[in-house]
Amino acid sequence: MNFEELTQRVIGIVKETGLYILAERKNFSDQKDVEIKGHSNFVTYIDKGSEKRLVEKLGNLIPGSGFIAEEGTSDVRGETYNWVIDPIDGTTNFIHGLTPFSISVGLMENNEVVLGVVYEISHDEMFYAAKGTGAFLNGSPIKVTAHADHQQSLIATGFPYCAFNQLDNYLACMKEMMEKTGGVRRLGSAAVDLCYVACGKFDAFWEYGLHPWDVAAGSFIVQQAGGKVTDFNGNNGYLFNGEIVATNSLYFNKFYEIVNKHLGK
Repeated sequence: MNFEELTQRVIGIVKETGLYILAERKNFSDQKDVEIKGHSNFVTYIDKGSEKRLVEKLGNLIPGSGFIAEEGTSDVRGETYNWVIDPIDGTTNFIHGLTPFSISVGLMENNEVVLGVVYEISHDEMFYAAKGTGAFLNGSPIKVTAHADHQQSLIATGFPYCAFNQLDNYLACMKEMMEKTGGVRRLGSAAVDLCYVACGKFDAFWEYGLHPWDVAAGSFIVQQAGGKVTDFNGNNGYLFNGEIVATNSLYFNKFYEIVNKHLGK
């Protein structure tokens, strides 16, 4: 399969879906159009409409492919290929009129991600990568930074919003990051955070309590941009065990040491 060509077709679908989201946002009301799935976990009819469009059109690209999708539009699993979809990553930002928020689409071939597209809608930033082709932003190649020291680094994280079992350890990790690094930011979309590592806006990112649809595309884009991605114990379980560390290879050891000390098992 030509993943580079397929990526361009996915970009078209994602872009079209982004236009739908922007159009619907004009009529959106946070009072009547929001459902509560759980503590600090929200969904809108726009999330569901976005996912329905993505599932239908992506499914047509690879007959027999399955889906791992946040809102459960389809629970069909493919034998070889599965799309991993977040129809709006950063729904809380979206509800409150904040940015960033994004669409995230990854494609898995068996157990390997081979394609990733993340569209930060409000700033029209299309990040994408296909296996073996490098990573791109709006058609231009991107790379992770070459910073190797804490003081040079700008770090991103995501605050736990429901999985509070590691909150004390997370706060201890945050304290050390604040003391040692050049700064810590929290934007509210893990997919965008990862892509900002890929393009050098951030040097590193860590978070726990995540899902495959939050990280599948972004983590792949980081790797294709020359970065390194693991879970909190240095392993490859970050897609499904809810925890992720992403940074450039030069800075990885120093950054990972702090995360692993506080949050590793």
